[in-house]
Amino acid sequence: MSIRILLVEDDDHICNTVRAFLAEAGYQVDACTDGNEAYTKFYENTYQLVILDIMLPGMNGHELLREFRAKNDTPILMMTALSDDENQIRAFDAEADDYVTKPFKMQILLKRVEALLRRSGALAKEIRVGRLTLLPEDFTVLCDGTELPLTRKEFEILLLLVQNKGRTLTHEIILSRIWGYDFEGDGSTVHTHIKNLRAKLPENIIKTIRGVGYRLEES
Repeated sequence: MSIRILLVEDDDHICNTVRAFLAEAGYQVDACTDGNEAYTKFYENTYQLVILDIMLPGMNGHELLREFRAKNDTPILMMTALSDDENQIRAFDAEADDYVTKPFKMQILLKRVEALLRRSGALAKEIRVGRLTLLPEDFTVLCDGTELPLTRKEFEILLLLVQNKGRTLTHEIILSRIWGYDFEGDGSTVHTHIKNLRAKLPENIIKTIRGVGYRLEES
């Protein structure tokens, strides 16, 4: 299952280098060099990790950190040249998950990324939700040990909802995350797949937020 990372770094060379390295490691990376653009991307998409510089045009990294953390608990790794104690303490007080200073070795950055993704469950080999067990590597869902006949898209939607448990995902977010930006369908496509998915689940754990989207209910 693809892991999607938002990389926010205003130095073009560093941004391109980190993006290429993480892509080579198998991650899908959306990169931007402006704080305001990062704010928009975060609210329009779903990410499993954010890598965030502090000194940015537009909204700075501290401002973005506060905004992102108020929205959800997506892991956030601060990546900055500011190595002083004050900036590090400020970031951790705002609930940053990790802090790495430039210059850094790419392999060390990768290990920090992997550690945060493991801690959040994004790299888990299996995810349990009530009676369900999701196996992301096999695109398989078990209920009390019995495999459910989900299609690939149904599995991807369920996993997306599980990874964002308690958060309402709009039709637009689900469409862009599962089908991609170039897909020409609309919200009815999501509705149909959700309807089929619900019919296969042992109990209705997907709540419709009328006029907005869907949310996985807390178990």
